This record gives sequence, structure tokens and C-alpha cells, in this order.
Amino acid sequence: MTDATPDSAPMSGPMPTAFDPQALPPLREVIARFGLDARKALGQNFLLDLNLTGRIARSAGDMTGVTVVEIGPGPGGLTRALLATKAKQVIAIERDHRFIEALQDVIQAADGRLSIVEGDALEVDPIAIAPAPRAIVANLPYNVATPLLIGWLGRIEEFVSLTLMFQKEVADRLVAKPGSKAYGRLSVITQWRSDARVLFNLPAKAFTPPPKVESTIVHLTPRANPEPAEWKALEQVTAAAFGQRRKMLRQSLKSLGNAEALLAAAGIEPTARAEEVDVSGFAALARAYRGR
Repeated sequence: MTDATPDSAPMSGPMPTAFDPQALPPLREVIARFGLDARKALGQNFLLDLNLTGRIARSAGDMTGVTVVEIGPGPGGLTRALLATKAKQVIAIERDHRFIEALQDVIQAADGRLSIVEGDALEVDPIAIAPAPRAIVANLPYNVATPLLIGWLGRIEEFVSLTLMFQKEVADRLVAKPGSKAYGRLSVITQWRSDARVLFNLPAKAFTPPPKVESTIVHLTPRANPEPAEWKALEQVTAAAFGQRRKMLRQSLKSLGNAEALLAAAGIEPTARAEEVDVSGFAALARAYRGR
């Protein structure tokens, strides 16, 4: 995590009013009352078990004084759990207008601590809508989880943390180490900018409707001293390297120019393969490529 500063660290202040998630109508009752069927096109799978949503909210850490951004609150299971923490406020981004009406009871019970932004999370800048210190806690729709993460990683120093749900296969890639089959471009970029760790898995049966895959909660905090590298250059070298991951780097990096000279400048053996190079190695490659 970055050094604590007035703009990035949790602040002391008035404690939020106590919020009891159980005092509201059951989530299944809310879904039935408003006819809230899950829409596959929007990647909707509802997590209705308040014990599990509470566990996710607690796993994000101490949210005292923090503004929490949630993506896709749906009927509000995780929203309720986040309001039960010491978060200063919760801002939920929801593109499906049906849920905005359904969340009105939660808004009223939250006593000013919950606001809804209607829009597409891919187009809404969480930094613009949420004052620092800020964090994101979200059960991400599978179909947009990776592009959302990439966008946030580019400015992760603006967040206290990201606590996110991914398809288990994607979560495995985020934390994969060199030499493993899951290690790839997403691993390098994620671990270059953040410290990422898997917290726990959620079975498919925990959701309504149940997806065909397992889900995993991942916690990411800004890396204090990321390896010096330019984002675009790192994307280019990892794309070339992992685009032909079975080949030696002297072959896979040919599209970037003189691969042998590039590898020599980065101190990497030309016979190495992409999956054998750690984050520091790729950062060195990016610097060499950018310098040339």
C-alpha cells in the first residue's frame, strides 16, 4: 500500500450511523416485488446470502472514513453489507434502471450514506465521483471484469484498495507466478502495479442463477515501489512475448525490432520463454524498448 497521506489514507471523523442489513426486507422479497430477473446480457448473478456479502465487505479491511465504490449493486446484498461497515459513504454504479427503484429502501435506511450513479461502469470514472480516500468493493460482472480492472490498475495509487470478485480462472491469472500455465500478460500488469492476493472462493450455488464457474474474491493494494516502466511499452512487450509463449523470446519479440539487442539490454537470455520472465524482467524489457 502507498504511504499514508491525507489524500490516500483512512481518516478519523464522526462514526457513521449504525446500519442493520437484516432490518430491511429480504432480498428475495425485493426481487419478487420488483420483478428483478437476472439478465445474462448484463452478466447478472445475484449473491443473496447476507453472511457471504458480509464476509466480502469485512475482507476489504478497515473502511473507516473511506468512500467505497460498488459496481452493479443489483438488489443490494453487498450494498447492505458495505453500509454495515464503518465506511464514510457508499457510491454504487448501476446501469440497469430496474434496480435503482428497488434500492430506494436501502437509500432511505442508509441515512445519507448511499448514493446511486446510473451509468456503465466502463464509462464512469470512480475517481471523479468518489472523494479520497476511496476503495472499490464489487462483485464484478464476468463480462467486463478484466477491462474494468485494467482501467483501475492504471491509477491504482488513487485507491486504498480494490476488493473484487472474478471468475476463478481469471483470479488465478492475476496472482500466477512465473513458470505456471496461468502466468501471462494479466499477471505481469497486475503484479507490476499492485500486491494481489486471493481471499476465498465462492461456489456457483451461492448465486441466483448459479453461473457455470466458481468465483474468487481478490484483494489488491497499490504496490509501494513499482518497477519503473511505461504502461504502453509494457503492454507491447508482454503482448509480443505471450502472443507466442511457446517460442523463445528471441523469436517472439522479433515484431518489436532487434530482439537480441532488446533482450541483451534487459539482461534476459534470448533462449528464455515468456512464462519464465518475472515482472522485473518485463519492466526491464519495457524500459529497453521505450529507450530505443
